[in-house]
Amino acid sequence: MKSVLVNWFEVPVSDLDRAIAFYKQIFACEMEATEIGNMKMAFFPAEDMSGGATGALMLNESYVPSHEGTLVYFSTPDVAEPLSKVAKAGGKVMLEKTQISPEHGYMCVFEDTEGNRVALHSNK
Repeated sequence: MKSVLVNWFEVPVSDLDRAIAFYKQIFACEMEATEIGNMKMAFFPAEDMSGGATGALMLNESYVPSHEGTLVYFSTPDVAEPLSKVAKAGGKVMLEKTQISPEHGYMCVFEDTEGNRVALHSNK
C-alpha cells in the first residue's frame, strides 16, 4: 500500500495577533503575520522538514476555529513543557499529559485562544 503523508496543515483563527502570541509563548518560537492574496497567516517555523509537516495560522472568513474536525498533533521533545504554558498564554488544558503506550509515547490536548482543539505528542 502506498503511504499518504501530511505535509501541510492550517489552523483557523479569528484573531491572528492573539493566536501568534499564544503559539509563540507555548512553543518559544518566532512567528510573523503575513498576507498572501486575501489570506492573512503566520507560518509555524520549519527548520527541518524531514519526517514531519508544517503549517500556518490562517485568518480568512472561510476558516472557522472549532473543537470538531481534524485534530492536529504538534511534535515536541516533552509535551509537559509547552503544556505547562497553555493556561498562562490564554488557552485551556483539556487532557493532561497521558501515556499512549510505552512504544508510542505521550500526548495531551488543549484548547487554544481561538477555540481550536489541538494536541501535542512526544516520546517522553
